[in-house]
Amino acid sequence: MDNIYFIMIIALAVLAIADLVVGVSNDAVNFLNSAIGSKAISFRTIMIVASLGIGFGAIFSSGMMEVARKGIFNPSEFYFNEIMFIFMAVMITDILLLDFFNTLGMPTSTTVSIVFELLGAAVAMALIKIGADNGNFSDVVNYINTSKATEIIFGILLSVVVAFSIGALVQWVSRLLLSYHFERKANWVGALFGGVALSAITYFILMKGIKGTAFAGEDFELIGNGTIKDFLETQWVGIAAANFVIWSFLSYILMTFAKVNIYKLIIGMGTFALALAFAGNDLVNFVGVPIAAWQSYEAWVASGIPATEFSMGILAAKVPTPTLLLFFAGIVMIVTLWFSSKAKAVVKTSLDLSSQEATKERFQPNFLSRGLVRSAIAISEVTMALIPKSMQSSIEKQFEKPTIALTKNKVHELPAFDMVRAAVNLMVAGILISIATSYKLPLSTTYVTFMVAMGTSLADRAWGAESAVYRVAGVLNVIGGWFGTAIIAFIAAGTILAIISFGQGAAIAILLFVAVLLLSRNYISHKKKAKETKAEDTLNKAESSSIQGVIEESASNIANVLKRTNKIYTNSINGLAVQDSSLLKKNKKQGAKLSDEIDDLRDNIFYFIKNLDENSVGASNFYITILGHLTDIAQSLEYIGKVSHKHVNNNHKKLKYNQIKELKQIDQKLDEVLNLTQTAFDERSFEQIGLVLSKKQELFDMVQEKIQTQVARTRTEESSPKNTTLYFSLLLETKDLTTAIMNLLEQYYNEHDDSVAPATIDSPDAE
Repeated sequence: MDNIYFIMIIALAVLAIADLVVGVSNDAVNFLNSAIGSKAISFRTIMIVASLGIGFGAIFSSGMMEVARKGIFNPSEFYFNEIMFIFMAVMITDILLLDFFNTLGMPTSTTVSIVFELLGAAVAMALIKIGADNGNFSDVVNYINTSKATEIIFGILLSVVVAFSIGALVQWVSRLLLSYHFERKANWVGALFGGVALSAITYFILMKGIKGTAFAGEDFELIGNGTIKDFLETQWVGIAAANFVIWSFLSYILMTFAKVNIYKLIIGMGTFALALAFAGNDLVNFVGVPIAAWQSYEAWVASGIPATEFSMGILAAKVPTPTLLLFFAGIVMIVTLWFSSKAKAVVKTSLDLSSQEATKERFQPNFLSRGLVRSAIAISEVTMALIPKSMQSSIEKQFEKPTIALTKNKVHELPAFDMVRAAVNLMVAGILISIATSYKLPLSTTYVTFMVAMGTSLADRAWGAESAVYRVAGVLNVIGGWFGTAIIAFIAAGTILAIISFGQGAAIAILLFVAVLLLSRNYISHKKKAKETKAEDTLNKAESSSIQGVIEESASNIANVLKRTNKIYTNSINGLAVQDSSLLKKNKKQGAKLSDEIDDLRDNIFYFIKNLDENSVGASNFYITILGHLTDIAQSLEYIGKVSHKHVNNNHKKLKYNQIKELKQIDQKLDEVLNLTQTAFDERSFEQIGLVLSKKQELFDMVQEKIQTQVARTRTEESSPKNTTLYFSLLLETKDLTTAIMNLLEQYYNEHDDSVAPATIDSPDAE
């Protein structure tokens, strides 16, 4: 029986490595968001700076491991076997929960998850112990470190409101002083901003870096025989003031004589600081439990006492964490940072919600987001009515965004936001975390960095009339996910603890096997989605400024649409023929996906027209008309896919043999037409479209004939209303689909002129 604990230690070590991977994938958004969003420095440089920060932070994180040992529960109340069950339940729950959020691309708090997992597992074990002893269940509070747990939970929740509010206020003031034309301001203005930001970040590095080192608690004569830790906390005003003077002077020198962009320096240092804080503060969330388990195991083995009798009061004492383990954990985190595709997905969610430019909105508005936006508009109108017109005009001038002529054929895209906002994000997050650390208030770095970014977005007017309800809905979804994390973590950890407690070795083996299966499934699902995102059949936005240019550019789009149209239509008929609900469900999703992609092209019309010169209006008319035809095609396919799946999924009567045979005939004819058309567009042989158009009437006549046949069949022999409705729906929608395809082809055939060379918008960077 004793061997089971050694096996559990090995399992916990493996889980720790996996937890590091999923944890970094989730928390990378904390320190990468601002640097990547502003595009101030290259992605490679960002990753190198962040890696250095993680490396230093991991080595300095020893002191934070106490949370896993005694921060949530009273270890003296539990025996060794019970502690091991608690730790195993926590790690299994943690890795599955974080991986679930990573797969969704949603940032959540690793701090909240580990805290509530420890709380849930400890409460469950306490209840089991009390029940076995026929005790009073109200005694559960004796097993939990209620004061510390309450402090942690309250600090985490309070940080959400504070971070958002402070972020919004500081960004509004910064924009009011610097405007969007911050690079034109006098050097002394940038130097003062640099002094404030860099002194805040430096103090943050001192608090989160030096505080975790071994010599931070030693007395030094130079600072009045006090410790560095106490000196940083008590003399913070003097340290901050000295930092401000030094950094302001250095910033002015660097800007004036070395022509250094001080905002890039702030972003680089801020990224390093937050990466250091992440590793120093959050490493406990991933390896704290396994390290505590290993140290518990060593103490139990040395004691010679049975596992069911060895009290774990030893965990209450301060035990240093081996530096080698911390170093190894740092290496795993850095490797994950460079190679995790899920980390990029989580970062993208945060960037999309804070982007200054139009993006594809991922979240749908709800009644709460609409209500909040309406309330904010009403408050804004009342506030503006109280401000004098002259002051309003001055404020508006500072918030005027520069017009950047950036065409779609450039190799790079606009940054999500500018360097001022990126600097404010890093500065405010650093200040808030530093203050919380100095007052020993625990908080979630994820909550702070995310909510600061959302607050600065609001203040910077990134949430305009076009995007506000979507962005607010996104923020509410993320915050809802955070509360969900706490509830799920508590319940899941408690449930798994109960299973382990009663099933012991067999239960642990089954749970580990299930965990591996779920992780593998999520990995495969994520890889599949990534491949779909990069699929060769995705549609591209038009960039040309002439009709002939648009014809040439959109030919690949049309070929892709026709190829997918053919496949979706054929799968609908085949699925109905064999009553394959699974095939029809997948096919329905493909129709919806095509429709969404065409909607994206329609959303791009504004930017396409803005890029045109005065002599290219015809190109916009042509492009808009083509998009209209593509929309009609997509809507017909979506409808055909939907009704086909609904019919089979509801177990209605199969279509009759003759009906399937007739639909197959139409499918074959349509397949012939679509293949000819696809070839014409693939080869840019638009003259061949005339041959396809000659088959137009033949296809229409075939569909009309089938409609007449079904009318006669319904009058004499058809007995199923659902069957008849489906068949007529398919024929009529096929007719509409054919009309849309032929209208599209006629548009191309009439407008194409191979004697005219396509004209495109020249890139300003072209030589």
